[in-house]
Amino acid sequence: MAHPTEKTIWSTDWDTLEISGESHRRVLFQDVDMTELADRGSSFEECHFSNVRFNVSEHTDASFLNCTFTRCSLFDATFTGCKLTGSVFDGCTYGLLKVEGGDWSYAGLAGADLRGCSFHGTRLREAELAGARLERAELRRADLTGASLRGADLTKCDLRGSDLSTLDPRTVTLTGAIIDPFQATVVAGAMGLDVRD
Repeated sequence: MAHPTEKTIWSTDWDTLEISGESHRRVLFQDVDMTELADRGSSFEECHFSNVRFNVSEHTDASFLNCTFTRCSLFDATFTGCKLTGSVFDGCTYGLLKVEGGDWSYAGLAGADLRGCSFHGTRLREAELAGARLERAELRRADLTGASLRGADLTKCDLRGSDLSTLDPRTVTLTGAIIDPFQATVVAGAMGLDVRD
């Protein structure tokens, strides 16, 4: 459920704009073109983005707290050091999305098609990733503590350095997934194997 909004920005062209330190709260962004937007340190709280194009946009140290993204396109968008805590994504497209660092805890990405996307050093605590398609994606050094991954497809996904302590390998597809030796021990233990020297 999206938060109630108090203002609407409709069909505005924000492409190639550079914004810095802007603050928006409970705003509905409807059909806004943010292609190639450069955003540094802006804050969006309880906003609703509907059919917004974030293609090739770059967001640095920005925050999107408890926002809702509906039918948005995030093709080749980059989020560096951004906070998206509690934000929910529904019906969005993500091709080549790149996330560096930041906090995406409690984010709702259930069923998201994240094939080929990358999350490096990102906090994804208790994120909803059930049913997500993560084939050939990169979840490197990600904090997945408490994240829901039931039904997720991690085929050939690079998981090295990520916290897999709450991953149940019996509820996901792990064919060809890339893990490090420590993670192999964790996964084996989760499968009930007795790992010994």
